[in-house]
Amino acid sequence: MGPTINVIQTSYDQVADNYAGQFFHELDHKPLDRELLATFADQVKDLGPVCDLGCGPGHIARFLKALNVDAFGIDLSPGMVRQAQRLNPDIEFRQGDMMSLEADDDDWGGIVCFYTIIHIPRKQVVKALSELRRVLKSGGLLLLSFHLGDETIHVDDWYEKPVSLDFIFFQRPEMERYLESAGFEIVSVTERPPYKDVEYQSRRAYVLARKPGQ
Repeated sequence: MGPTINVIQTSYDQVADNYAGQFFHELDHKPLDRELLATFADQVKDLGPVCDLGCGPGHIARFLKALNVDAFGIDLSPGMVRQAQRLNPDIEFRQGDMMSLEADDDDWGGIVCFYTIIHIPRKQVVKALSELRRVLKSGGLLLLSFHLGDETIHVDDWYEKPVSLDFIFFQRPEMERYLESAGFEIVSVTERPPYKDVEYQSRRAYVLARKPGQ
C-alpha cells in the first residue's frame, strides 16, 4: 500500500468506534437511500454476491441482507471491519483496498460504493472504477454515491482524534465520464439535497451503472 492508503486506513482506525456509533443507524433517517438500495437489491439478488465496499459499520450490507441479498462488506480500515463484524455477526466482513481487490474477474453480482470514491484522487478514479468493473459479472451493477461539487475538504481532527483525510467532491458529468471511461454503462442518476440535521450539508448524487454484457 502507498502512503496515502496508509494514512486513510490509520485515520479511519482512529475514529472507528465513534464513526460506527454515528452512522450505523443513518439509513433510518434517509428514505431516498433506502428506496434506491431496495431497488438495487431487487435487481442484483439473483446475480451472485454483492459487496458493500467501504462498508464502515456494515449498515448497508445489513440492509441488503434483510432484502435477501447475499451481501458482504469490505473496508480499508481493520478497525472499521471489527466494528462491522461486532454489529453484524451474521455477515462476512474483511479488510481490503478498492484499488486492488482480492477477488477473481467476473466474481460479484453487485457493488454498493457509498462515499468511498470521495477519498480517491481524481487522477486515480478511473483506475479504481476499472477495478470495480473487473470483479463484477457481465450485467453486474454498481450503485455509487458521492458529494456534488468541486471542492476538496481536508480534515485533521475528527471526533477529537488526529486524522488526515481529504473528502473530494465531484460534479455529476465528471463522474459519468469517469464511469464510462472505466467501461460502465450509466443506467440512472439521482440527485438529492442534504437531509437537515442528519448529515453533512452537501448535495448528493447516486449513479447506478452496469458492466456491459447482459
